[in-house]
Amino acid sequence: MPITPLASRPHDHSHCVHHALSEADALCASKGLRLTALRRRVLELVWQSHKPLGAYDILGVLSEEDGRRAAPPTVYRALDFLLENGLVHRIASLNAFTGCNHPAHAHQGQFLICRNCHAAIELQNPAISQAVVKAAGDVGFSAEGQTIEIVGVCAGCKAA
Repeated sequence: MPITPLASRPHDHSHCVHHALSEADALCASKGLRLTALRRRVLELVWQSHKPLGAYDILGVLSEEDGRRAAPPTVYRALDFLLENGLVHRIASLNAFTGCNHPAHAHQGQFLICRNCHAAIELQNPAISQAVVKAAGDVGFSAEGQTIEIVGVCAGCKAA
């Protein structure tokens, strides 16, 4: 019987958030990068659930917390930093962001997205990436990056 991914099970997200922030601190320190308070807060918001979060959702939360309107370019710059450094992934079909489970290891994004609860489950299967690169090469295409998004129903929603 397959193991249900953590994103599909009820659990305390504070552990996910704490782990993600610790990994981000270590990664930024090793690369000599600054994880500013805003970048850290944006990463924390993205990790508060396993559901991808849009930039305007992040803006809304920041504005509520701060009591004044957060500027969109500020949030987009923070998200760009997090993307460039592998701390988050962009889910193109949802125009949203989700935390990266393995930021210290460069990899391509492969996601199972539940159409009911919108949880995004990150896969990390090198065979999938290799198959895509090979298939692209077979037709003379040079793949420079890939994000695979598969929509369906997660184990939690299927059981409900």
